[in-house]
Amino acid sequence: MNFTLNTDLIENVTYDEITLGQSARLLRTLTLADIQAFAAVSGDTNPAHLNAEYANDTLFHGVIAHGMWGGALISALLGTQFPGPGTIYLDQMLHFVKPVRIGDTLTVTVKVVSKDDANRSVELDCQVLNQKGDRVLHGTARVLAPTKKVRLARVNGPQIQLFDPEARFNELLARSAGMAAVRCAVVHPCDAGSLSGAMDSARYGLIVPVLIGPEARIRHLAQEADIDLGGIEIISAPHSHAAAEMAADMAAKGDVDILMKGSLHTDELIHSVLARPALRTGRRMSHVFRFDVPLYSKPLLITDAALNIRPTLQEKVDIIQNAIDFARVMGVQTPKVAILSAVETVNPNIPSTLDAAALCKMADRGQINGGLLEGPLAFDNAISAQAARIKHIESVVAGDADILAVPDLESGNMLAKQLEYLAGASGAGLVLGARVPIALTSRADGPMNRVASALLAQLAAHNARRDQPRQAW
Repeated sequence: MNFTLNTDLIENVTYDEITLGQSARLLRTLTLADIQAFAAVSGDTNPAHLNAEYANDTLFHGVIAHGMWGGALISALLGTQFPGPGTIYLDQMLHFVKPVRIGDTLTVTVKVVSKDDANRSVELDCQVLNQKGDRVLHGTARVLAPTKKVRLARVNGPQIQLFDPEARFNELLARSAGMAAVRCAVVHPCDAGSLSGAMDSARYGLIVPVLIGPEARIRHLAQEADIDLGGIEIISAPHSHAAAEMAADMAAKGDVDILMKGSLHTDELIHSVLARPALRTGRRMSHVFRFDVPLYSKPLLITDAALNIRPTLQEKVDIIQNAIDFARVMGVQTPKVAILSAVETVNPNIPSTLDAAALCKMADRGQINGGLLEGPLAFDNAISAQAARIKHIESVVAGDADILAVPDLESGNMLAKQLEYLAGASGAGLVLGARVPIALTSRADGPMNRVASALLAQLAAHNARRDQPRQAW
């Protein structure tokens, strides 16, 4: 079998670097393809794993994963992440507690419990939990930790899926655990995607939807799409413009906590919001995409790719500040902001490089707060540490950006769609800068993307409630 080298590097943790209590984890959602691939590699074709009709009559009443599939995830974590390359297995003890079924998302954690300086071995506690927090597998592993530091190009086997959108989605959902659903005006949900997205978000406990639009049309659509609207408040509006006006009025009065775009044009909704002084803040409204990208180690924010066409320098200040504040809501204490251009040097003939330099100086002077800014940076320098090293760019931001600030809407929109359609990224979108967050979805968005956008809005709304006076979203 041929393997391809990824330009990303994999780095191990040596014995001397390992400390007691240190831990690592990975997430993986079981699919039928995983079961089939494991059966093919191992030769274990037990019908309990492959034959649904047979499996339904077993003790587990359905197809389950091979027990050692969970064990293999522990091995993958030890061999590729912690301690990483150079690790040698000595012992592995496993206890199988509960079955793992298709769709279960497992969190695999290893934690150092002891070190033996005599032979450089490390004992680790191994825990595997499902999405309910139930322990399905546990045990201990004893390994010889690497003694030599290694940085190698990552080797990707062609049959290994390193990116699991469902696991990333479940991890994002976990951020809303314990939060109350927020009241949400869903504006003109007159296609199946926007209506089902609102109802899916309600089922996940993120929002209490208030549907605003032509009631007869909404109910007919729900009936055609087999969507249950029982107990859902509907406010009738004759057309999309009226729906946007009603929703903006409700937000201005505090009757709803967030707005969600349905099947109307974005500028129609935004115009209604801007027309209400009570919804304005001192900041420019801007849009942020949040992407989980398969080949990037953490969530990536892109701004502004949907609202501001050719922002001025001062408007970019607000756009970046909005994104920084939101990244902090998402748990990034000091977001790293890469200000993008075509090149990484200041060039008077490329206006975006001048803006980038000015923005960095403004951050130095406290005109932008809470983040680390670097720019201009070309895209490769912003997301690849190797590319930054080759070009001799010394920066804590280069190669490790949390936020990509694009020069204009055209470049940002193309970048966002390339990540989604060519790189397989999972995205969600939110409008910031008004008194209420606005979940902004596209007609092409799938159910997972729409729910994720609602979740981002819910998190922003809860954060605004905690901050008095209300913070600008």
